[in-house]
Amino acid sequence: MDINSKFVITISREVGSGGRTIGRKLAERLGVRFCDKNLINALVEKFNLSSGDIETVKGQKKNWLADLLEKYTPIPHAGAIGSTGQEFSPAVTNEDLFKAESEILRELASESSCVIAGRSGFFILKDHPNKLDIFIQSSFSNRVSRIMEKQGKTAEEAEAIIKRVDEMRENYVQRYTSTSRYDARNYDLVLNMDGLSSDEAVDIILAYIKAQGKAI
Repeated sequence: MDINSKFVITISREVGSGGRTIGRKLAERLGVRFCDKNLINALVEKFNLSSGDIETVKGQKKNWLADLLEKYTPIPHAGAIGSTGQEFSPAVTNEDLFKAESEILRELASESSCVIAGRSGFFILKDHPNKLDIFIQSSFSNRVSRIMEKQGKTAEEAEAIIKRVDEMRENYVQRYTSTSRYDARNYDLVLNMDGLSSDEAVDIILAYIKAQGKAI
């Protein structure tokens, strides 16, 4: 592969594993854009939803976005335009969100080299010619401890967060990619963060890239 070509690194991760921090530090070491919340912000702008709403919608097994829109952004009368200048429709579905997310991801990848955290990037960008897919995981106990520390939660609250987010993300991935996010065959590299710091994880990734002769 051409080292001068644009590249993409996708970071899929378990909540509480530190994957987002690893992705950010990796992008900094490589001197490229880190894509995470800016993607969510693009979806927020498109559908006028909060980031929490979008994450919830993505984890549902059935379409109910119309009710969500009606609750948080009442549907205007026929022909009326909302305060944002955008006309909303109760026909917006989870599929619309996935399509919008896919479009945004491909646009980000086409603009410049980048590291993308989550958003099923390993699948959406599967045809990118210069890509590395990574999965970051950790033991349940370590994930609980990290969430307790980072978010000031009790052990019970942290456990509930992990179980809820794990289920939501797996539902989403299975629905739109016909695979499991836990299937190691989806990735070039899988890292278990037990006993590793985020900086050590970045060092391992960079060493892997060098050893494999990746274009990045």
